[in-house]
Amino acid sequence: NPKRTRFRKQHRGRMKGISYRGNRICFGRYALQALEPAWIT
Repeated sequence: NPKRTRFRKQHRGRMKGISYRGNRICFGRYALQALEPAWIT
């Protein structure tokens, strides 16, 4: 029923697992690495 789910927040699930894409350095010798899993906006 769309009338009931009007102001509901979308609950995003738990971030789990190990990242496989984008976790190796493409070029150069230094890189940035996230220390905790989060949604990047």
